[in-house]
Amino acid sequence: AGVEIVPTYDRSGLILRAVGNLKHKLIEEFVVISLVCMLFLLHARSALVAIVTLPLGVLVAFILMWWQGLAANIMSLGGIAIAIGAMIDAAIIMIENAHKHLEHHRDKKPHWEIIAASAREVGPTLFYSLLVITVSFFPVFTLGEQSGRMFKPLAFTKTYSMACAALLSVTLVPVLMGWFIRGKIKPETANPVNRLLLWAYGPVVDFVLKWRKLILVVALLITASSWFPMHKLGSEFMPPLYEGDLLYMPTTLPGISITEAKSILQQTDRIIATFPEVERVFGKAGRGETATDPAPLSMLETTIMLKPESQWPKVPVQRFYSGWPDWTEWLKKPLRLVFPEKETITVSQLKAKLNAAIHFPGLTNAWTMPIKARIDMLSTGIKTPVGIKIMGPDLKVLNTLGQKIEAVVQKVPGTLSAYAERVVGGNYIDYKIDRLAAARYGLNVGDIEDVIQSAIGGMDVTQTVEGLERYPVNIRYARDYRNNLPALKRILIPTPSGAQIPISQVADIVIHKGPPAIKTENTRQTALIYVDLHGVDVGTYVKNAQKAVEAQVKMPPGYNLVWSGQYEYMQQARAKLLVVIPLALLVIFIIIYMNTKSVIKTGIVFVALPLSLVGCFWLLYLLGYNTSVAVWVGVIALAGIAAETGVVMLVYLDQAWRKVREERGVMQPTLPELYAAVMEGAVQRVRPKMMTVAAIMAGLLPGMFLAALDQTIVATALPTIAGDLHSLSRLSWV
Repeated sequence: AGVEIVPTYDRSGLILRAVGNLKHKLIEEFVVISLVCMLFLLHARSALVAIVTLPLGVLVAFILMWWQGLAANIMSLGGIAIAIGAMIDAAIIMIENAHKHLEHHRDKKPHWEIIAASAREVGPTLFYSLLVITVSFFPVFTLGEQSGRMFKPLAFTKTYSMACAALLSVTLVPVLMGWFIRGKIKPETANPVNRLLLWAYGPVVDFVLKWRKLILVVALLITASSWFPMHKLGSEFMPPLYEGDLLYMPTTLPGISITEAKSILQQTDRIIATFPEVERVFGKAGRGETATDPAPLSMLETTIMLKPESQWPKVPVQRFYSGWPDWTEWLKKPLRLVFPEKETITVSQLKAKLNAAIHFPGLTNAWTMPIKARIDMLSTGIKTPVGIKIMGPDLKVLNTLGQKIEAVVQKVPGTLSAYAERVVGGNYIDYKIDRLAAARYGLNVGDIEDVIQSAIGGMDVTQTVEGLERYPVNIRYARDYRNNLPALKRILIPTPSGAQIPISQVADIVIHKGPPAIKTENTRQTALIYVDLHGVDVGTYVKNAQKAVEAQVKMPPGYNLVWSGQYEYMQQARAKLLVVIPLALLVIFIIIYMNTKSVIKTGIVFVALPLSLVGCFWLLYLLGYNTSVAVWVGVIALAGIAAETGVVMLVYLDQAWRKVREERGVMQPTLPELYAAVMEGAVQRVRPKMMTVAAIMAGLLPGMFLAALDQTIVATALPTIAGDLHSLSRLSWV
């Protein structure tokens, strides 16, 4: 009775929020994609084909996840969320093609024959196009270290989903079409949405065909315009993943006593606990009894459990109308609904307020999150976004270089805090035994060292048995008799004559500096510098810091710097992707060639790919995102979808081309006949292209509104959304 269990850290809330949020978004995607099908086709039962196919594909992906042992987490569910829009591309195109055939041949041929003919017409191409999307994600499987652990689950689930969709598109979908696409099939022109598309798209295609040279120049200029946002974008390893809690990890100078560390910890905890956004704090000084926690006494930790953001107090925000006179209050009220004058502070603002509230001499602040800190510390030993490793043979030189570099990087814009480990800053107390003085009392060195060990360090003298458990009994001097230098000099030593003499009679106490811990990497002694950032991306900061360090710090021979932390992960992922992405493009080229049997047609698809990436980089720039591994994974997904769109466009153009040749009975139609074929293939088949683009965008747009904790998924989906937006114009370039 009277015992209460108080959780000091609970990550189950993060897990449940993340999984629940993504499940909710998956349901939204099901609904939106179904509405897209019904809007363009005006046939509810046709939408059932996609509605039935979609959960089957997701179910197979879950079965393969279970078989492989993948957990349902943010990344694995995110792979399915990203794939859902593209998964039904094949079903949508086959459904639309079946509608087109039924519209023209319903009274001339049996129903199942029409369905089979429509499926054979586009089925093989759709299978290859979905295979392209599947293969486009293979570079993600080559990622290693932390990036591989994070994105391989996403790549696995997306690959499983797309592979299943490719298989279902040529097996189950034709059967479902035969069952569900029945009843009254309205002509395409009976739908006002389709009439609007034909009315708007026809003049566009006519214009680009008449001014083809100008359009090619414009396309090149648009592609070249991507240079500007690409060179303005910052870079980072991963977008911030808000865990719902914070971790405060300040560092003091070495040599701090346990009493002082305890005092500082209590003071900082009390300050943090006064913030209304904080639910509970739990501080720790020293290391735990585990090999995974090598923290010295100078590294403090405080786990900060935050309240739900809905409970955070709102702060005033200055708006454009805030200074208007009182008589305009009637106008301010509606404006407050859109631009409120009070808002909840962001996590970045909260960290800035916490950092401003805690200022102790000799204490360097660092703010991170619990899970992120553990992963970073285990992977690179660096708890901050950027770390600098100085390697060399002499600890004193490493200590000097560390302090010089610390002073330099503190002046680099974007530095929140910088701290160089004092690798020789530890305080050591040594007893230097005077052998001659000891001999005069009949003592030897071992006698004196036994007293030092038992009185100060403690010695096990016996064991206590408690049932089946055994505990050592350790004795030493009480703290008051060993917590200062005069007390240490008064430690008594028994002599053979029975007299008790103070240890100062036979030994001198010397205090000297030494390494509090010796860290090595690749057999070389290493000193670490921790750099926390604010308001700047990792890539830009490291570039500026490298220039500053190279200009102001001269490295002696035999010493070198390694930039670590997130920057190290970025470089590793970049090196692998630079090699693997070209190989993946080569495989995609071969797959498209196997389908088209034409190098020219395959080249057309690849020439149009850069245009899809233009919108991607501009939207990233306008929304303030940095390039990261998550963004490049999204770019890879976009490249696959863009290739699929080009392949499908070629299918429709080929069909129109064959139709013209068959109707005219000639192998080489005239230029006007060729234009007519292009107009037929492009304009008259705009409906399936718009349906696929709308389905992919509708499937990904809910991800744009995910909570802050899912920014990794948002960054992965954003390039695809931007590319699909730009692909609306790209329909004309192909």
